Amino acid sequence: MSDTIVGLDIGTSVVRVAIAEVDDEGNLSIIGLSSKESKGLKNGAILNLEAASSVIKEVIEEVETDAGADVMSCVAGIGGSQIGSLNSRGQSAISKHGKSSGEITRADVDRVIENARSVPIPIDREIIHVIPKYYSVDGLSKIKDPINMIGVRLETEIHIVTASKTAIQNERECINRAGYEIDKIMQKTLAATNAVLHQDEMDLGSILIDLGAGTTDVLVIYEGAPLVSFSIKIGGNLVTNDIAIVKGIPIAAAEEIKVNYGNCFVDMLAKPKEVKIPGVGGRPPELTTQTEIAQIIQPRMEEIFMMVLQEIRGRTNLNTMSGNIVLIGGGSQMDGALELAKAVFGTQSVRLGIPESIGILDELDYRKPEFATVIGLVLSQRYSSGDSLRKTGRKKTSEKNEGFLRKLKRVFF
Repeated sequence: MSDTIVGLDIGTSVVRVAIAEVDDEGNLSIIGLSSKESKGLKNGAILNLEAASSVIKEVIEEVETDAGADVMSCVAGIGGSQIGSLNSRGQSAISKHGKSSGEITRADVDRVIENARSVPIPIDREIIHVIPKYYSVDGLSKIKDPINMIGVRLETEIHIVTASKTAIQNERECINRAGYEIDKIMQKTLAATNAVLHQDEMDLGSILIDLGAGTTDVLVIYEGAPLVSFSIKIGGNLVTNDIAIVKGIPIAAAEEIKVNYGNCFVDMLAKPKEVKIPGVGGRPPELTTQTEIAQIIQPRMEEIFMMVLQEIRGRTNLNTMSGNIVLIGGGSQMDGALELAKAVFGTQSVRLGIPESIGILDELDYRKPEFATVIGLVLSQRYSSGDSLRKTGRKKTSEKNEGFLRKLKRVFF
């Protein structure tokens, strides 16, 4: 007998669904995948409930047919400006338990986490994740699991992720109107870590950048736990808009040019292709080159990466990180994105986030950066124990990757 897990990623430009089958031994396989153009969203926020729910219904019904499974509920992602985060500390005395006086139990850990999360939260926001970063026992710090240790005082630092109550209600209502229920709501970038980040990358310190259509979402992970997460209200749609304005063409034509000929790093174009710009209102078509299009795209993409860098500098006190910058989302697949990120961040340690191979479907269907979130939502149900980022059962990093990680250059802020 098997069970199914469904992930739903409602993006500004595309709604994606993945369905996975879990057998009796806990093995998971992607058995269905579908995506459709979004409606009713802007900058990651749902503005038209009917339009959004209609697309959700269509995309889930399509994956149900393809996979031959009945979907009742899903794990849904939430991101963009609706997400906020903060770090908090808490402490408590360790309870005394008979002869093992001072031995830390699960109840002690739960109590200190509860103390840490008792911080003022705006009335319009809801806590969706509480992630312990580390514990301290009588001053001995950086402990990942204090259970069974002996001590008097237990302290912890946690990462709290909140979301707009209105955004959660709108997403839940859309999914309910489509005829389905929500099992869990997850921060999108946090979910994506399940699909594209290795444990050693998270321990060393890495940055996950989701280049979406309406927003750019960022998660900084250090010593195996989230350090900070934020969203920038600029995404790939603004790049398309720039092309449309400069060339005087409709948005749809500008998007097609961006997808087919776009490059955000001019120095890569040794042999630029010719690009046909469609005529508008009786104006004849014209020819230009990829170089000219790249000269429109690069400044905007560079602005996005610079804003990410400045936000990280302003929100953290890290001087160095030794992991990777990992790019996901549709915008990460634009030619030159890796090279531009390397130039802005001053490091060669930049890669695309490709979901791991876990399915019976053709891997070419889902092993792409834009599917990192929806695959991560599915995997969150297999990997998660509470909200811990520790991965149990994940394949070990290959020897090739381990060797590469040892040679990584440091990322300076």
